[in-house]
Amino acid sequence: MKSWVEKPTPRAMAGLVLALLAGFASACASAGGAVPRPFPAPVVRAGEPAEVARVDEPGVTASAPAADEGASALLATALALRGVRYRNGGSDLEGFDCSGFTQYVFAQHALALPREVKDQFEVGQRVSASEVRAGDLLFFATTSRHVSHVAIALDGDTFVHAPSSNGVVRVEHLNAEYWRKRFLGVRRIID
Repeated sequence: MKSWVEKPTPRAMAGLVLALLAGFASACASAGGAVPRPFPAPVVRAGEPAEVARVDEPGVTASAPAADEGASALLATALALRGVRYRNGGSDLEGFDCSGFTQYVFAQHALALPREVKDQFEVGQRVSASEVRAGDLLFFATTSRHVSHVAIALDGDTFVHAPSSNGVVRVEHLNAEYWRKRFLGVRRIID
């Protein structure tokens, strides 16, 4: 009598292993994309371990210019999370992917966001890039031509986000070539 379940071939097993590895390596799991390459590397301070590396710019604080009281509190929460590691599918202090990070930060201030990047891109008020202000969501196409990454604006040039699988929550510049080329749009959640 032949079993209805056949033993998988070595080739089938290798395919399964590769598929699982690809799934674990994806950036911003909620976007369903692959790890963006090259994701900009964080700036590491002398003597600071890479896993908690931060980009601390003068003037980047929770009271960034043009931030109202609500946005200032939201930014304080986001900035306090710098150094938390990236975790595929993560949405808590154990680690964040990009949309898990934004959802978590906004939830701490009783503002609900959908879980996936593409859905976050559909909420709030559309704002032109020249009108970006603290607390706005910034969207990027990092793995395809479609929205696949989200960050929180600190001002018109800096933002905080949870980058790729080797990253930590950190601050970066919108005018950096990598981000400028991939920028898609802005959504305002806080009026």
